[in-house]
Amino acid sequence: MSYETLEIWQMARTLSVDVHRMTLADLPRFELHEEGGQIRRSVKSMRSNIVEGYGRRRYKADFIKYLVYAQSECDETRDHLKVLWETGSLKNEPLYLDLLERIEHLGRKINLFTQSVERSHRTK
Repeated sequence: MSYETLEIWQMARTLSVDVHRMTLADLPRFELHEEGGQIRRSVKSMRSNIVEGYGRRRYKADFIKYLVYAQSECDETRDHLKVLWETGSLKNEPLYLDLLERIEHLGRKINLFTQSVERSHRTK
């Protein structure tokens, strides 16, 4: 089994690619290094934390810690997206709503997955 089989990683992967593309295609040039850079880093960090946690899955506390990091990066990504929308830098409403829903859905999935790992950690 590989981290690539995890639904949360698959969701984070497609989301990171789509957010990256959005920052290059839909944001004003001045946002490429400001909020655009911040949202790219946070969405990619979410994905990477899932991978790093999975790599440490033998140590459940480490696995949980990295899943919590992924959750916090998901929250940060959501906030960056909202800033882009609220400031008018992102004007494509259907894209904004799609990304927002997917980020929120992924956040719920990461939370449920973390709870599952925590339960399995307590039962051993």
